[in-house]
This record gives sequence, structure tokens and C-alpha cells, in this order.
Amino acid sequence: MGIFDSFLSDISTVVKDFGPALQHTWFVFFPAVFYYLFKTLWMDFVQIRYLKSLENIVLEIIPPREIEKSPKLMESFFAGFAGTYKTFNTKEKFCDGQLPARLSLELVSDGGRMHFYLKTQKALRSLVEANLYAQYPDAQIFEVPDYVGDVPKLMPNRDWDLWGVDFDFQNPDPYPLKTYRDFEESVTGKMIDPLSAVLEVMAKLPPGQKIWFQIIIYAKSEGDSFKEGKTAIEIFTGRKKKEKPLGDRILTDIADIFNNLPTAFNAGEVQFTKEVKKEEQPIEFKLTPGEKETLKALEANTGKNTFGAKVRFIYLGRKDNFDKSFVSSFVGSIKQFNDSNYNALKPNNVSKTYASYMFANARLRYRQRKIFQRYIDRDPTGVMISLSTSELATMFHLPDMSVVAPSITRVEAKRGGAPTNLPIE
Repeated sequence: MGIFDSFLSDISTVVKDFGPALQHTWFVFFPAVFYYLFKTLWMDFVQIRYLKSLENIVLEIIPPREIEKSPKLMESFFAGFAGTYKTFNTKEKFCDGQLPARLSLELVSDGGRMHFYLKTQKALRSLVEANLYAQYPDAQIFEVPDYVGDVPKLMPNRDWDLWGVDFDFQNPDPYPLKTYRDFEESVTGKMIDPLSAVLEVMAKLPPGQKIWFQIIIYAKSEGDSFKEGKTAIEIFTGRKKKEKPLGDRILTDIADIFNNLPTAFNAGEVQFTKEVKKEEQPIEFKLTPGEKETLKALEANTGKNTFGAKVRFIYLGRKDNFDKSFVSSFVGSIKQFNDSNYNALKPNNVSKTYASYMFANARLRYRQRKIFQRYIDRDPTGVMISLSTSELATMFHLPDMSVVAPSITRVEAKRGGAPTNLPIE
């Protein structure tokens, strides 16, 4: 009992001493604590309430049988959806919890059968359909039940397993991925459909296996996107120096102080590190041919509408024929959009469904259920990237006639309007 009483006495002394200290330093800690509580409690509450108030729908797109045009058609579609961007006033943002309009682009393989889905607010259905029909007049668009209901609500379980990951960028956002313009044959000039390899992998799935590929987007401010792009260009060309992290700058200053201490004690002249400006050659003489192509792509990407994007992949299926080789095949097919001179998609380790060492099984199951729940909720929480209209059109479009996978359902007949001379009662 004596030890316990002594422990309580020590705790009481610490609390008493902490009170006066807090009285004089509250203005340092209180703002940080208040912001944390505001962000995690209030903002999450109002934003979740706002999202639950929205009525969402799932639309399935049936591609036309004959598409002879490039994915540029979808670039026009995404440019139209960029019109949903809006700014929010204080009440809308902090009281109502309003968020930018989202559109979820989803490529789905169900046992090898391909589906093209869009999920968005019901209020945006007319906008989405009008922009799609404007580019693909012979396509068919139907409202369908959400396909995520075809699997158990709790995943993984005794019969089902899954593997999932979010994708991140290798380089800063303004640097683009390869786009459909980079998929033209140099000899014939014909377009190789950028989705052909992805769809071929998805079409190989056996019954009972599924691949879900999801890109959740929302329109970003044109001004902010343009500034990010121009900053990246200025850093790339050397017109603007890339700022060192704050920690590196502090360490440099501390090192300078210690290096000058002996000089200061001897009454010598103290000299701190200064950046020496060198005579620079014109940029056109400094860049290699590859760097010139990178700069050209960066400038072209800067002028386009840009979207915040969550890119997510899940492979799930019954355990009796669950085959992780499909994971490697799909991730490999995604790498065709990569170019080390521009940018590249890479799996994000924080979201990847793997775990080692302590409590590996419990941690693995937690990660699996987290990414599964985020997918079915169309929740973009986690790593986000920026994609331009041309990048989105490359990664999600209706495949052309060169993609002959029989698993893709296509419209058998062309749509036609009613004759103008029909009798009217």
C-alpha cells in the first residue's frame, strides 16, 4: 500500500505542477487541439451527413459495336463534367459539409464478363447522359442495381478472399502519364487502344472471380491546377529553385552556427553559407532530347481541366480458385500508362493488403476490410492524385473495334430518332 500511495502522491504533484504551466502556455496547445477536434469530429460529422443525404445511382454503359474514333471522345466528356466545379461559402463548407460532385468510373470483370459503370448523384444523371450520348450516340445507358451487392457484405470471410490497393504517382501531380496520343503506331499511324491489355487481363477471369477497377474523380479549380503546373515547369527549367524541406534548412543553419563557433571565439569574421549564383545557359541548350519531350508533355498537360482522383483496384473471389497471378497481370497491364520520363502509377504501400511480423493475420484482415468498405462506399479517403482530361480518357473510355474480346457486350443495332413526319393527334 505504501508504494501505491507514493505513486498517487507523485501523480498528484505532477498534475499540480502542470496546472500553472498550462495556464501560461495554453495559447500554444489549445489551437492545435481545437483544430484536431474540429476536423475529426465536426467536419467528419457534417460531411458524412451531407453524403448520406445524396441519392446516388449506378449507370451501365453498353459500348457501340463500331467505334472507329480515338479516346479523345471521352476527353470531351470529362471536360463537360468539369463544369460541376463550384466554390463553397463558409456556411456550405463548415455547416452543411458540402463536397464537390463526384463521379466514380468503374471497369468490372465478373467471371470474365466486362462491364462499364458510372456511379454519381441522381441529380447529375442528365448531365452525364447528355455528355456521353454527345460523344457516343449509338451507346446505350441503363440504370442498374449496384453490382457490389453481388458479393457478401463482410469481406474476406470463410469462402471469399480479396487483394486490393490504391495507386499513387511516382512524380509530382502535374507530370502526366502516357496518354492515348502516345499509343499511335509510328509506321501506320493507327491507334492502339490503351485499354486493350487491361481488358484482355480482365476477360481471362474464371467464374467466381471478380476484378473491380475504380477511379473516383471530382473537378478541381482551373486556377489552382494551372499554378501547380506552372510551378512544376519553372522548377523543371531551373527558373525557380525547388525549396528545401524546413527540416533540412534548420539543420543547415545549425551546422553553420557550430562551424563558425571557433572563428567567433577567436574574434574572426563569421561567414555563413551563401548560395552562389552561376551563369546559366539558355534552357534550350541545357535540355536533352528526352527532357525536351518531358517539358512539352508537362506544358500540354498544364492547360487541361484537372480532377482530383482516387485510383483503386480490388481482386476478389472464392477461395477454392483464388489466383493471385491475376493481381500481377493487372498491375502489369496498368504499367503501360507509365513513362519514367513523365510519370508513373505505383501501388501505395499504406493501402496494400499485406502484413508481416506482429499480428500479421489480424492486420491483414483489417486492411482487406478497410479497402473493401471504401470501395463499396466510393470513399476517396487515402492517397489522392491529379488526372487531366486526357489522362482520364486514356484510362477509361469505350474500347474501339480493335478490341475484339468476346466478353465485352456491345450494342447490336444503331439508335435512330423517330421520323419527323409522324402524325400527331
